[in-house]
Amino acid sequence: MYSTPFSPAEARSARARVGLSTAQVAQAMTACGAPVRPELVEAWEYGSQLPTEPQLFALADVLWCPPTVLMGVEPRTLAEHRMARQLSVERLSQVIGMDPVHYRAAEAAQQWTGDYRQTKALVDALGLSLRKLIGVMGHNEELAGHLRTAIDGRWKSHVGPVAKITTLNKSRVGDALRTMHAEFAEFSERYMGHVVARNDDSRLKQVAAERSAYLRRLVDHFWELIGDAGEAPPFHTVPTH
Repeated sequence: MYSTPFSPAEARSARARVGLSTAQVAQAMTACGAPVRPELVEAWEYGSQLPTEPQLFALADVLWCPPTVLMGVEPRTLAEHRMARQLSVERLSQVIGMDPVHYRAAEAAQQWTGDYRQTKALVDALGLSLRKLIGVMGHNEELAGHLRTAIDGRWKSHVGPVAKITTLNKSRVGDALRTMHAEFAEFSERYMGHVVARNDDSRLKQVAAERSAYLRRLVDHFWELIGDAGEAPPFHTVPTH
């Protein structure tokens, strides 16, 4: 079962910044319609319990900070982006015109299947960029698979599939894949250079570690190379239908 992301350390820091005691926080939350006792606030701050979504939203209001501060994560999933905007499932479902049951299923599966109108409404409601939308749609693993194959093989054959996943034009995708293919080739060249030169294991391990780190960041690096188009809201050039 999905649990509300929460950082006890960030909660303690946020409370310290506004100079409130746990009793004052509990009192203010109760006034906001989310009644809690000071002992529960303390339990959150020590990590022995987690707040519910309504409690998280009320706590963020009381501590004058965005929910993302208390969540302690950069939103990636559909649920996290929704909570970052302090929207309940029911409210967001109403905004995008989707049955709450179907919306909950999308969050649980971490894969968005709404139609064009619902997707555009979701983007507007959550302030999603193209990059973030691809993530909440559940396409990151598929994208990563194409990138892994492209950088170690014939990258040109993956331009079409990647462009289809991301809705980016093929020229922009091709430029990114060409760059990544060249970058990855450097790791093999450096590794073989050390082998031929019979360098010590430490240098070989360093290159291998750098290679592993590169592979772990494939999707993030792809979007870094794409640049502004990935950070812009989608649909500005997509026709309605």
